[in-house]
Amino acid sequence: MALNLSQKQEVVAELADVAAKAHSLIAAEYAGTTVSQMTAMRKKARETGVYLKVVKNTLAARAVEGTEYEVVKDKLVGPLLYAFSTEEPGAAGRLIKEFAKGNDKLQPRLVALNGQLYPASHVDVLASLPTREQALAMLASVLSEPARMFARAVKAVADKQGGGEEAVAEAAAEA
Repeated sequence: MALNLSQKQEVVAELADVAAKAHSLIAAEYAGTTVSQMTAMRKKARETGVYLKVVKNTLAARAVEGTEYEVVKDKLVGPLLYAFSTEEPGAAGRLIKEFAKGNDKLQPRLVALNGQLYPASHVDVLASLPTREQALAMLASVLSEPARMFARAVKAVADKQGGGEEAVAEAAAEA
């Protein structure tokens, strides 16, 4: 079904809005992917905060103008599926990598992140980025480590003193 001019403008506006807010972009060839595979991928995309869209490359090129994804304009060739990570940078990478395992027809073609264009092989790198919860857990672990080390040091000094706690308790009782 061909789109009329107003429909094309709506698609470009919607895609431009998503591109302006997205953390990363992956474009992948999808020719030969079955309807059931695409439906499953779209469902998973909604659950993981990935905006998934099949759109003509000319419309996608217009939509990314003025965004950090403008670097991909010259590389948009062939039937492409666009996956924008809207919540965390690695979400689109994990989605495409997961579905490419079971479908050899789904082939990543390019990755864009922070205004830089990367080859398709960087999907693995993007997919390995931690989720928001994993990153927060790692940060909490790093921040709490000095306090743990201090507590261990104090305990070691008290253990070395051999009953230092009893002496402090006796001195407090006498006073």
